[in-house]
Amino acid sequence: MAVDVVLLRWPVEEDRREALANESRLRLLLVEDGVAPPQVNDCLEDWVRVPADEADVAARVEGLRRRLVEHRADLPELDRDGVLRFAGAWVPLPPVEARLTSALVERYGAVVSREQLARSGWPKGAPGRNALDVHVLRLRRRIAPLGLAIKTVRSRGYLLETEGAGADGNGRSAPAVIVASPA
Repeated sequence: MAVDVVLLRWPVEEDRREALANESRLRLLLVEDGVAPPQVNDCLEDWVRVPADEADVAARVEGLRRRLVEHRADLPELDRDGVLRFAGAWVPLPPVEARLTSALVERYGAVVSREQLARSGWPKGAPGRNALDVHVLRLRRRIAPLGLAIKTVRSRGYLLETEGAGADGNGRSAPAVIVASPA
């Protein structure tokens, strides 16, 4: 699998690191000599102190690629026939909902703006705000049996995640910007 790993100089490119993390991109941080290494809390990121041997960098890059494969194994997958698979179960999706789901799966765990979602669902132009809301509502109902949920992130867009993610130990939503839309 040919997947790009972005090499970043640490700490010089700290802002770029955050942007790439929000996009779920693979990152290898090249830590400058004499600088403390960053705290890594993401399986899609690693670091190596420079100057580094080319073989060491190649090994870290390959390790990141292997982690991505493992990471994606736990992610929902939408095939070209509009079948969404997750956690050993599947559900067929109508064409518009499949296109919406494609955008959400591509950025799983990250916010997809309403505009971006509308462009995905209706590439030739969205029929209106209500149409998106109705299709998202239907999609929420279709994917719930798979253990997936679409959350509304107020004033930003939608987020696809595993049902219960962001909840406290009692299954209640944790206080956050993410708010479920009225059903």
